[in-house]
Amino acid sequence: MITAIREVRRAKGMTLEEVAGRCAPPTTAQTIGRLETGTRTVSVAWLNRIAAALGVAAADLVSLPERGDLAVAAVLDADGAIAPRRAARVTPPQPDAGAVAITVNSGVGDYRAGDEIWCDMLVPASFAGVLNRDVLAPVPAGRFVFGRLIAVDKGKTTILPPAPGAKPQTVAGAPWLAVATRLVRAL
Repeated sequence: MITAIREVRRAKGMTLEEVAGRCAPPTTAQTIGRLETGTRTVSVAWLNRIAAALGVAAADLVSLPERGDLAVAAVLDADGAIAPRRAARVTPPQPDAGAVAITVNSGVGDYRAGDEIWCDMLVPASFAGVLNRDVLAPVPAGRFVFGRLIAVDKGKTTILPPAPGAKPQTVAGAPWLAVATRLVRAL
């Protein structure tokens, strides 16, 4: 785990000895130094002790890995690519908690081999809100139906798979649907 113990301690103007003495129970400056450098594993209990000694929340001592962002070099519209009017950046997507993905092995409909389809899980009460969107629905025997949700009626969902000439499939009593929210495609 990457921690920001050293950065927070220095920002507070405290020495290793001061932090060690404020821990409950007190510890040694050497132990705090080892926890700062990662020589010793930082447990949740240690994070809580050190956070209390520094007068901060334990979450303030944890550094999450940086997610890089990208500078926007151009804006594309019907007239072609032009420079942006002001500096802008885009951040790579981060999946929501509970999200699932579908990987595409061979092209079908609008999807190409190598695509990833990111989906958010839905409970039955939310099914009607995603009509005309692509969804994944579980069916018995560990199988699934994927395609455009075209109807929701009395616990039954009707899905049109993306393959040309495919017939709509009705799924009764689906406990959940996963609605497609993002397409990740390498060019």
